[in-house]
Amino acid sequence: MSEDGTASGCECFAPHHEGGAGHKHHSLLFGGQVSRDSLDGARAGGSVDPLLEPFQLKHLRLRNRIVSTSHESAYAEDGKPKLRYQLYHEEKAKGGMALTMIGGSANVAIDSPSSFGQLSIADDTIIPYLRQIADRVHSHGGAIMSQITHMGRRTTWDTADWLPTVSSSPLREQAHRSFPKAMEEFDIRRAVRAYADAARRCKEGGLDGVEISAHGGHLIEQFWSPRMNRRTDRYGGSFDNRVRFAFEVFEAVRAEVGDDYIVGIRMSAEEPEGGVTPQDAIAIGQRLAASGLVDFISVSVGSATTDVELAQQIAPLGSPLGEHLPRVKAFKQKVGLPIIHAGRIADLPTARHALQEGCLDLVGMVRAHIADPHIVRKLEAGEEDRIRPCVGASYCINRIYIGRDGLCLHNPATGREELIPHVAPAAENSKKVVVVGGGPAGLEAARVCAESGHDVTLLEAADQIGGQVQLAARANDRQKELLSIVNWLESEARRLGVTVRRGSYADADDVLALAPDVVINATGGLPAAPELAAGGELTVSTWDVLSGEVAPGRRVLVFDDHGGDQALSTAERLIEAGSAVEIVTPDRVVGHEVKGVLYPAYLEAFYRAGARLTPDHTLREVRRGDDGLVAVIGNDYTSETSERVVDQVVVEHGTVPNDEVYLELKDASANLGEVDLDALAAGAPQQLVNNPDGTYRLYRIGDAVASRNIHAAMYDARRIALSI
Repeated sequence: MSEDGTASGCECFAPHHEGGAGHKHHSLLFGGQVSRDSLDGARAGGSVDPLLEPFQLKHLRLRNRIVSTSHESAYAEDGKPKLRYQLYHEEKAKGGMALTMIGGSANVAIDSPSSFGQLSIADDTIIPYLRQIADRVHSHGGAIMSQITHMGRRTTWDTADWLPTVSSSPLREQAHRSFPKAMEEFDIRRAVRAYADAARRCKEGGLDGVEISAHGGHLIEQFWSPRMNRRTDRYGGSFDNRVRFAFEVFEAVRAEVGDDYIVGIRMSAEEPEGGVTPQDAIAIGQRLAASGLVDFISVSVGSATTDVELAQQIAPLGSPLGEHLPRVKAFKQKVGLPIIHAGRIADLPTARHALQEGCLDLVGMVRAHIADPHIVRKLEAGEEDRIRPCVGASYCINRIYIGRDGLCLHNPATGREELIPHVAPAAENSKKVVVVGGGPAGLEAARVCAESGHDVTLLEAADQIGGQVQLAARANDRQKELLSIVNWLESEARRLGVTVRRGSYADADDVLALAPDVVINATGGLPAAPELAAGGELTVSTWDVLSGEVAPGRRVLVFDDHGGDQALSTAERLIEAGSAVEIVTPDRVVGHEVKGVLYPAYLEAFYRAGARLTPDHTLREVRRGDDGLVAVIGNDYTSETSERVVDQVVVEHGTVPNDEVYLELKDASANLGEVDLDALAAGAPQQLVNNPDGTYRLYRIGDAVASRNIHAAMYDARRIALSI
């Protein structure tokens, strides 16, 4: 052990898709954990996966080691966990998870309003809803707890009751932008009472425990972190003073719920520079353990007071799996309490590795269960290879931070359990289904149709399955993880008996030769070009660059009239190839649609390379000049124009539908290609008949309809497939 508390030579770091097999198990025996004798005995015959071993947390016996730590789905209604919220967590219990935690940042007080769709546990009206969700989870053998918190400055003042935010000190948080009031002692007493009352509501609501958040820049951390606490009274300055508020909270909570109720804390093992050090975190953990006030610690690493910090704490695609495990192990080795950790533990090999190496006691797999809530059931059935992978795209969290609901990029059933089953039911009558196109939409349509019992043939023109995902994966190393989406879909489709024909460019006659009852057109889109006054033929598309059909130029202007990853990833590819890049966009910021934890990596790459970022400008025309191409751009507010001399102009403007086959098949179809939108939205069967002489039904999905994203394509596919 090194002086700073890190594990010297720790082997807990799990590279992508490695770990698990071959690693020695280290059992650090904290109170209540299964004994070493029983652990060794269970494993003697190699019959028990360590992830499936039960764990005794105080009086609560957890059926395995896999949990979903607290996170916000933004499914709450009026601050309550109503039906949608309940079904989302119930599905994970059905899937075999040991423990699910609700209430990511569930608020305890009136001056801690929701800023991204959280629950409110600030009054007793939530208790009946807590009982409902607890009953649902318990009925499937799962345990359930809630996180509770006061956000302090980490929220907004101009919502709900329009009260000023509060904090230890009047320091503004960059992420939520509020200037807080420095808490007076009566504010502190009121907040302490609010935590205790919220914990009591969780207990009365039938939950198995409560977790108090002291990580991510929440109020407790705002007191004990030196970079957020500038007080000079008994709540500031020395270490003892800075942790005083936290211990007052836990003492009040324990007095309210009693010694027979499970109380935990979520805290960071290390903050960024100027904040809580590893030594401080360990000292806090040791004091909590010695106090008897806390039964477990859920350990994170870092903070979230800026978007850059958030992207480090909740790492997106391309980040190493289990990156924070060494720090967590160092913390665990010094603190005698059961440890939970969730930090890009996206697959079971990483989870198994973390457990076997003694990094933790319970493995938090949040985004992994958003992608597939049935992970444990598949593990128990020996079908680990059938788990739908989490690729770290962070579509879930990124949507939450712009005020929308959390959704999985490639599992449209998550959060929609009331209308869309995670496992397709058997169809009443088997039909012959032909799917044209092997991108995410076509693959998902084929997979779900086959799961329902239909006879499915998929025709893909290219030699590779995946459509635009194959292009996206060429942009940078991070986006290569997206290939896991189409690889899993193809594997599942083949397992279910789908006939997959690659390199099969199909026209209407090819489709009709298969005598289909249903045709699903998933042929995607083609690059769309922005309208220019002149010189459109002198531009190339992002597809041209990413496919390798066009070599990167020396001086490149990238015109992004879309705002998504496409232009940004292409610019990054160009920079890596040595191009000098300027990105021009009519939006107020470059990458307007790239939110949350994804955009920091792009901006870091652009700034390090000296790329020029030019918002609020539109590409007007391109012409040939004496020293290359002359790109004329105009300021959208002043109408003033300027010129750039470059070697290459790359444009991104979304896609236009590749609908040739659809149009060839449309007139002979029974529904003339029409979709009953009301039935589609309600999850009901498609029954329109516009052409009684039609011998097949025809649908188009994904970008073959309009330029959207992977989630939209998968959602189209799932709904149409279930309607057959």
